[in-house]
Amino acid sequence: MLQKIHHVAVIVKDADQALGFYRDALGLHVSKDEVIEDQGVRGVLLEAGDGEIELIQPIREDTGVARFLQSKGEGLHHICFQSDDVAAQLEASKAQGIRVIDQSPRKGLAGMICFLHPAASTGVLVEYAQP
Repeated sequence: MLQKIHHVAVIVKDADQALGFYRDALGLHVSKDEVIEDQGVRGVLLEAGDGEIELIQPIREDTGVARFLQSKGEGLHHICFQSDDVAAQLEASKAQGIRVIDQSPRKGLAGMICFLHPAASTGVLVEYAQP
């Protein structure tokens, strides 16, 4: 079951520069900052009330995130919903005929994650996460 919005992700060219706004100007606390090599990104989670803001910086040019940044520029990347069972949530979405990107959950910055295709959700990339 979906429980809440876990985070909203913003794609950035330079996470350190973006932290100048989100951390320094807005006063949000960094809860996690790590490079996820297999996804080719640096992810930074900042606490924002009951949810989080995730900054995503591509670290390689051969990834979907890098292509997204190149074609669309900096800005909103995806909305993530927290689930108590991400595998079951993904299977339920597939059973409803919702187009998905991931066929099974994988490890991500927010725990076990998977993505729905933006064509299924009016152009917005949707993530499910189970921390």
